[in-house]
Amino acid sequence: MGVLGHSTSPVFAKAMLDAVRLSGGPTGTEIQPVVMVSGTDQIELESAFVTFVNERLDAIVVQGSLPIKPVTDLAIKHGIPTSGSARAFAENGGLLSFGADGPSTFRHGARFVGRILQGKLPRDIPIEQPTKFDLAVNLKTAKAIGVTIPETFLLRAEAVIK
Repeated sequence: MGVLGHSTSPVFAKAMLDAVRLSGGPTGTEIQPVVMVSGTDQIELESAFVTFVNERLDAIVVQGSLPIKPVTDLAIKHGIPTSGSARAFAENGGLLSFGADGPSTFRHGARFVGRILQGKLPRDIPIEQPTKFDLAVNLKTAKAIGVTIPETFLLRAEAVIK
């Protein structure tokens, strides 16, 4: 499995890469190559996909801060399954997305802002992790790249894009 990271976001890229490697470990999934791109240069993105094709990857994990549509278009063109963290990734052509539920996260953030505006000091507010996660699967993309998604997997998805 390959990783497409965003070189202009090195802290987030490292955190994402560490998480991908950690999750690949127990399953014995080899995580390579890791290709870092600036995110805005189409030639650079195309070069990254040439690398992925040459490596004969099974799939690519895409960092969430990269532009979605150019990445998903190239993935479909080359027949490579991709996953990202935001539902918009699957809605815009990625095979699947799994991550914290966006609207829930924003509402939760607004509650934190409200506490601060009411006079609470940020250091006195406990850090919380997301508790609601969202799985989206794009069946149009699956069909375009020749991947069959098991019905049992689709039943777990919050969104199935047809």
